Amino acid sequence: SGGISTALLYEGVMRTPAFVFGDILQAGLFVEWVVNEIDALKRAAEATTAHGKLVSVEPVMDNNIVFLICRYTTGDAAVQNMVTIATNALCEGIAARCPIHPKAWYIEGNFSGDKKASFLGMVTGRGRKVSASVTLTAEVVEKTLGTTVQAMLDYGQVANLGSHLSGQLGAQAHFANGLAALYIATGQDAACVAESAMGITRMEARGADLFCSVTMPNILVGSVGGGTGLPSQAAGLDILGLRGPGKGAALAEVAAATCLCGEISIVAAIAAGHFTRAHENLARHR
Repeated sequence: SGGISTALLYEGVMRTPAFVFGDILQAGLFVEWVVNEIDALKRAAEATTAHGKLVSVEPVMDNNIVFLICRYTTGDAAVQNMVTIATNALCEGIAARCPIHPKAWYIEGNFSGDKKASFLGMVTGRGRKVSASVTLTAEVVEKTLGTTVQAMLDYGQVANLGSHLSGQLGAQAHFANGLAALYIATGQDAACVAESAMGITRMEARGADLFCSVTMPNILVGSVGGGTGLPSQAAGLDILGLRGPGKGAALAEVAAATCLCGEISIVAAIAAGHFTRAHENLARHR
């Protein structure tokens, strides 16, 4: 089999402030004003950070309440705080200058999907969207994983049905396991696993071989800032060679590759009937 291929597909961390008005007319006039003032709002937000860039502001109306989907690129940091501070400056600029005065505004309207799984995050992503794939030869599946390509495909079909029937956001086996370990070991915000652990796992026959891929739209990691400077976490990043500026995207790709390996492992174990025995031997009876 060849090596794992990884790719960064998209990035953009969101904060979604909410503005409350007296009626729908005021809300509509507010949206019109925001659209015309985007350049000034962008300057206000970006003045608070050397690395963050406000790439879009998308208004969403629900009668008299307006949410602004503010999406940022953040360089090599995960920077939840960065986007919060930048968005606060944007909102204060609106409050000071907008002729349509809101009854109230809130820095986060619970629309962004911060630390929770959401349809918005699944479709548009809230952090870095990454994909990883590998093609395993039939020989590797049989000798290393102890099963067959067909057995993995058969189980994958049943597992995919289970995902759909239960209403999962995406279809995958256990992204959260690998992400929780990696996030803690490298100084990330572990609570973000709640939103990062969703996406799509695919397994398909490629001749006699097995193509496997994961696509994850919400990987929130950074190689600088936050917990990355803690001694153990900095050491973890050093082991990967991914500490410091210029390494954030690569760390996101490592997260996807980690989850890809976990998906292959668990599907093979369940397909071969090894899953329970492995847990007994490696966890309970060590």
